[in-house]
Amino acid sequence: MDLTHNDVQNILKIIDEAEHLEEIELAYGDFRLHVRRHGAPAGGGAMHEAPAPAASAVPPATASAPPGVAAAPRAHAEPAVPEGMVAIRAPMLGTFYRAPSPGEKPFVELGQRVKASDTICLIEVMKLFNSITAGVDGRIAQILAENAALVEYRQILILIESDKT
Repeated sequence: MDLTHNDVQNILKIIDEAEHLEEIELAYGDFRLHVRRHGAPAGGGAMHEAPAPAASAVPPATASAPPGVAAAPRAHAEPAVPEGMVAIRAPMLGTFYRAPSPGEKPFVELGQRVKASDTICLIEVMKLFNSITAGVDGRIAQILAENAALVEYRQILILIESDKT
């Protein structure tokens, strides 16, 4: 089954109407489409939250997760964002991936220094992979989403200890 001109027009219309989508790449057979909205920086945009005082600490990693990686928090039990940390939130509902493809090295590791433009993860929505950037210079403090797990819109994925304090 091939994509028609009308199919491509419909895809572009959906992308144009997607409020929180800055960059998208679509691959369908030999067809490749890469759209970047309004001159967005390469790697797309991530949703960031300004540092806020913590009411309680972020829960420790679960026994089934590697050190520094906690299971995805439930919507009703979202951790508070500790002071000096920036929460990188999911800009859309989708599947969270730590690496560009299975078996490859993750984009970031716990304790790694990142720059604002660094890609830190991917979120897949209907076979479309969206790059999420750090948005701030700092150090990866916690990875809260589990690799290959479904994440909710605005769920905290990663906490970054910002260099700006």
